[in-house]
Amino acid sequence: MGKLAARSLRHRTGGFTATFLALFIGVTLVMACGGLMETGIRNNVPPQRLAGAGLLVIGDRTHQVPTSKKHKKTTTLPERVELPAGLAGTVRAVPGVRAAVGERTFDAAVLARGESKGEIKGEAHGWESAALTPYALTSGRAPARPGDVVLDAATARRAGAGTGDRVRIAAHGASATYRVSGVATAADVPRPTLFFSEPEAARLSGRPDTVADIAVTLAPGAHPDTVRKAVAQALAGNSVTLLSGDDRGAVEHPEALQGGDDLIALSGVVGGLVILVAAFVVAGTVALSAQQRSRELALLRAIGTTTRQLRRMLLGETLMVMALAGAAAWPAGPAAGRLLFDTLVGSGMVADTVLFSQGWIPAVPAYGALLLTALLGGWLGSARAVRAKPVEALGEAAVQKPGLHPVRIAAGLLFLAGTVALALVTALVLRGPVAASTAGPTVMCCAIAFALLGPWFAKAVTLLLHWPVRLFTGPAGRLAVLNCRARAAGLAAVATPVMLASAIATGNLYLQTTTAAVADRAFADHLRADAVLTSAAGGVDPALLDRVRALPSVAGASVYVTGTAHTEKPHDGDENKKGLPLQGVSAQGVAQTLAVKATAGSLDGLRGNAVALPESVAHRMHRTVGDTITLRLGDGQRADVRVAALFAGREGFDAALTSAELLAPHTTAGLPAQLLVRSAGDRDRLTADLAALAARHPGLKVTDREALMTAHAQQSRTQASVNYLIIAMLVAYTTLSVVNTTAVAVGNRRKEFALQRLTGATRGQVLRMMTVEGCLAAAVGLLLGGAAAATTLIPFGHALGGTGEISGTPWIAVTVTGAGLALTLAATLVPTWWALRSRPVEAARA
Repeated sequence: MGKLAARSLRHRTGGFTATFLALFIGVTLVMACGGLMETGIRNNVPPQRLAGAGLLVIGDRTHQVPTSKKHKKTTTLPERVELPAGLAGTVRAVPGVRAAVGERTFDAAVLARGESKGEIKGEAHGWESAALTPYALTSGRAPARPGDVVLDAATARRAGAGTGDRVRIAAHGASATYRVSGVATAADVPRPTLFFSEPEAARLSGRPDTVADIAVTLAPGAHPDTVRKAVAQALAGNSVTLLSGDDRGAVEHPEALQGGDDLIALSGVVGGLVILVAAFVVAGTVALSAQQRSRELALLRAIGTTTRQLRRMLLGETLMVMALAGAAAWPAGPAAGRLLFDTLVGSGMVADTVLFSQGWIPAVPAYGALLLTALLGGWLGSARAVRAKPVEALGEAAVQKPGLHPVRIAAGLLFLAGTVALALVTALVLRGPVAASTAGPTVMCCAIAFALLGPWFAKAVTLLLHWPVRLFTGPAGRLAVLNCRARAAGLAAVATPVMLASAIATGNLYLQTTTAAVADRAFADHLRADAVLTSAAGGVDPALLDRVRALPSVAGASVYVTGTAHTEKPHDGDENKKGLPLQGVSAQGVAQTLAVKATAGSLDGLRGNAVALPESVAHRMHRTVGDTITLRLGDGQRADVRVAALFAGREGFDAALTSAELLAPHTTAGLPAQLLVRSAGDRDRLTADLAALAARHPGLKVTDREALMTAHAQQSRTQASVNYLIIAMLVAYTTLSVVNTTAVAVGNRRKEFALQRLTGATRGQVLRMMTVEGCLAAAVGLLLGGAAAATTLIPFGHALGGTGEISGTPWIAVTVTGAGLALTLAATLVPTWWALRSRPVEAARA
C-alpha cells in the first residue's frame, strides 16, 4: 500500500497540493506560535544600562494568591518594591563584592527651552549608577552640586545643550533649571538618561530613605554563585529577589514582565485555534480528494481490498504529504514567528527590548500537532471512502449516500450543546467585558458543530433558497439547485471553510468593536472633568490642587491616580485572585470630577485609610459602610482600610475609590498622575486659566475633555490591534482553505461537465450553472457563519447592556459577505473555465 500511495502522489497532484498547502501553513503558524510562547517563557531582556552589574538585588514583587484551599499561584505585583537604603551597606560588606550601588531611579524630562512642548522623556539616576554601564564623560565633570546634571550624548544633542549650558528639567511633579556639568556616552543604551548628584537624586526620587535596587559588581576572581549565596544569606529576613544574567534586564524594563505573560496566553490560544481549523481543512480536502477517486477506490474494494488496507493507503498518502509540509515549514516557522513578534512589538504589546527566542523546542509541539492534524484529518476525510461494503462500492462511486456517521452526529450535537451552554453563561452569568472570555469560544464551538453537521445544514439552507434561486436564475439555476441537493456533502465541504472564515471574522471583529465602544462609553460616563493637568514626568505635585481650586473658572478639582490591590481580608473572591482596581482621589472634588454618587455613607470620608466600594464588589465581599478590609497594595505593603461609602458601579468596570494620599505613595511614581478639573460653566475660560497656570509651572500640560476621550479611544484601538492580528491569521488560513476546497471540488467534476457538453450544453451554460452553485455555496457558508457569529454577539451584547446591542460599522459585515462571495465564485469559476478548455470527448475518457 505504501508503493501505491507514492504512485498516487505523482498522478494526483491537484488534491495533494491542496493538502500540502493546508498542512504547511498550519504547521508554520503553530511553529510560529511556539516561538512566541518560548519567547514569553524565557522573557529574555538583556541588560543595557545595568550590563556592568553582576548581580542585582530588588524588592520581592511576587505575591501568593490562593486558587483553592490547598493551592496558590504566584502573581507579580504591579508596582516597584523599594528597598531600605541601608541594605546597600550590608551587601557591600559581603566577601567578593567590589561595590554595591543603591540605585535611585525616577522619570525625568528635559524641557525644550522651558516650554512644555517637545520634552525629552528619560530616566534619571544618581551619578554612582553611571559606573555600572559604564558611562564615560566626554566633556565636563561629574555632578557635584544640587544644580548640576549630566546628560547622555544623544539627549544633549536633541536638547541642543552642551557642557556649561542650562536646561530645565521636570521630575517628581516639579521643574527646575540645571547646569549641564558634563556629557557622557555609553554603548547600547538607547533610552535617554540623566545623572544627578546623589543628594539631589535622593530628593528628586521622593524617597530619600529607600532605593529602587542594589547593583552589585564582583571583585576580581570572585565566583558569582558563591557571592550570590553570601548576599542571600546576608539579606535573610528581608523580602528581596536576586537577579543575574538576562533577568537583570527586567529591572530596567519592568513592562517586559506583563508582555511575557501576554505572549504565553496569546500563543496558546492562537496555536490551539490553528490546530483546530487545520484539522477541519485537511479533513475536507482529503474527503474531496477521496471523492474524486471514488471509482478507483470502489474498484479496489470490489477486487478484495480490505477496509484497513484502504485506510492505510489514504493515511499513507496524507503522511507523505505531511513529511513534505514539515520539511518546508522548518525554515518558514521561525521566519513567521519573527514576523509576528515584530508586529506585536510594533503594536506595543511587547517591549522592543525583549529578545525573540525560537530554538528546537517549539518544533516538537508543532510537528506533534502536524502529525495529529494529518492523522485526524486523514481519518475523518477517508472514513466514508473506506467503510463501504464491497458489493455497494461501485454503486457508491456513482451515487453519493447522504448519511452521516453516528460518531460525527454525536460529536456535532455535543458541540451544539456546548454552544448553547456557553451562550447562556455569557448572557446570564457574566457581566461586562469579562463576558468575552466565554463569548469568544462560543463562535468556534458553534462553527465546529456546523462543520460536523454540515450536510444537514447545507441541505436545509438549500431547501430554503430553492424556489428563489429557481425563480430568478432560470434553467441554469434549476440544474444548480438539483446538483446541490444531490451533493449535500460536497456542498457542505465547500461551504464549511466559508462558514469558518465568516464566523471568525464577523464574530471576533464585532466582539472587539463592541468591547471598545463600551469601554469608551464607560470612560466618558465616568469622567465629569472638563480638563486634566498632567506633568511631563514624575506625576503631579498635590500642592497644585489648592492653586487650581482658587481659580475663578473652577467648580471642583481632584487629584487622580490609579493602581491595583489584592484583598487579603476577605481572602476569597476575584478581588484577591485577580486584584481590585483602585482610583485614588481627593474627598473634596471627587463628586464634581467623577460621575460617582454614594448610595450609602459619604464620599467626604475618603481621607486617609478609607475606601469607597461599588455595590457589586461590596456584596461579593459581604462588607458595608464601617467595615474594614485589608489590602495588599501595588508595592506589597498592607493597609487596613475602612469602607467609607458604597456607590453604584458599572458592571465590568468596577473600580474602588480610595484616598490619593493612601494610594499614591505605593505607586512607582509616588505621586498622583493627574489633576482633574471641573469647569464652573465657561470651558474656554477654564482652559485659558489653566494654560496661564501651566505657563508659570513649566512641565505642566493641559488636556481638554475631547482630547482625553480621543487618547483613551486610541489606546483601546491599540490594545485591540493584537486581537485583529489573530483574526487576520485565522481568516487568511481559512481563506486559503476556501480556495483549496472549492478548486478540488470543481476539479472532481470534469467528466460531468464533459457529459453536459456532449448532450448539447454550451460552455456559457455550464459556467452559468457553476456561478449559481458558487453563489449557493457562498450563501450557505455565509448564513451559517452569520448564525455562528450571532451565538457570540447576541449573548455578549446582553451581558454588556441587557439589550443585546452590538457596536461596529456595518461595513464589517458587508466586507465579509462580499469577500466570501467573490472568493467562492473565483475559486469555482477559474477551475471550471480551465476544465472546459479540453474537448468533451477527451475529458469524458480521462
